[in-house]
Amino acid sequence: MSLLNCFCTSRTQVESLRPEKQSETGIHQNLIDEPPRSRLPPFPRHSEVICSTNISHYELQVEIGRGFDNLTSVHLARHTPTGTLVTIKITNLENCTEERLKALQRAVILSHFFQHPNITTYWTVFTVGSWLWVISPFMAYGSASQLLRTYFPEGMSETLIRNILFGAVRGLNYLHQNGCIHRSFKASHILISGDGLVTLSGLSHLHSLVKHGQRHRAVYDFPQFSTSVQPWLSPELLRQDLHGYNVKSDIYSVGITACELASGQVPFQDMHRTQMLLQKLKGPPYSPLDISIFPQSESRMKNSRSGVDSGIGESVLVSSGTHTVNSDRLQTPSSKTFSPAFFSLVQQCLQQDPEKRPSASNLLSHVFFKQPYFESL
Repeated sequence: MSLLNCFCTSRTQVESLRPEKQSETGIHQNLIDEPPRSRLPPFPRHSEVICSTNISHYELQVEIGRGFDNLTSVHLARHTPTGTLVTIKITNLENCTEERLKALQRAVILSHFFQHPNITTYWTVFTVGSWLWVISPFMAYGSASQLLRTYFPEGMSETLIRNILFGAVRGLNYLHQNGCIHRSFKASHILISGDGLVTLSGLSHLHSLVKHGQRHRAVYDFPQFSTSVQPWLSPELLRQDLHGYNVKSDIYSVGITACELASGQVPFQDMHRTQMLLQKLKGPPYSPLDISIFPQSESRMKNSRSGVDSGIGESVLVSSGTHTVNSDRLQTPSSKTFSPAFFSLVQQCLQQDPEKRPSASNLLSHVFFKQPYFESL
């Protein structure tokens, strides 16, 4: 079957991208019903890994998102020989610049090099003509940003944030131990499977500190295609000065992501880039719900409440048939709903001086991740 025929294949519209219809309360409970430390399932058995490079073996169901600055389409598909649901990313390489091709190549190579349950797995990668196909496990709950838009437009509960961040930071810690800086840690790059496994994606922005067998203390490379991720980037990375930056830059992004999950909005999203940099540089560390760093325009607030895509690059889009929760059903969390441990975690991550931020390993030992595991739903 040709590539053109594959795209012309009839697509079966699915009712939901999730295993079964659930209320937002049911989804919340499914993701938090066990302590985060217990959610460490083994790698897929060999029989569960899809290795086919024949496009006729994949039945595209529905487009569930766009990525890589809208150059990649993300599809829910079925592997027909086994009936397994998979995610397929399809990129037209002819539309990619040399820098983008290098970023894709880096992500593909590193995805095979890394072996960790909290890092997104690429099962199969192949080309058909000028099209790159990447086959990966289907993450039934999509990204954390998709959950925000669809079920928690006013922000998640602390327990749900704890469970999501714990898995994502475990993946980040693994990258740091292997001498890599992620440089794009945000909610849209945190994926969640149907059984609650959290994985970190977005490897195309990754930068290795190891060059020619030596590990450097800092890097000075500014990430390409960084416009959409600037609200999450650290002050030292944005400064581009002679001090450079290191893995602690990612810890700052963890703090911004925690704010994003807590409020349903992205800090600095509507700020001019110069104003954003000055705000980040002046300090001191701010509250996770400091309204001065969140979008203030009326249109932004309406979009947040309605669950409409916020326009953040590389985020996963919600399909037209996906249920959206009304704002009156999920109230904005007030500061009283967050514990001192949560505020402590965010403030430590958002320290201006990177040396004062904890490492990813130390962050996993923070009291926020050790609190009693209960939540009033």
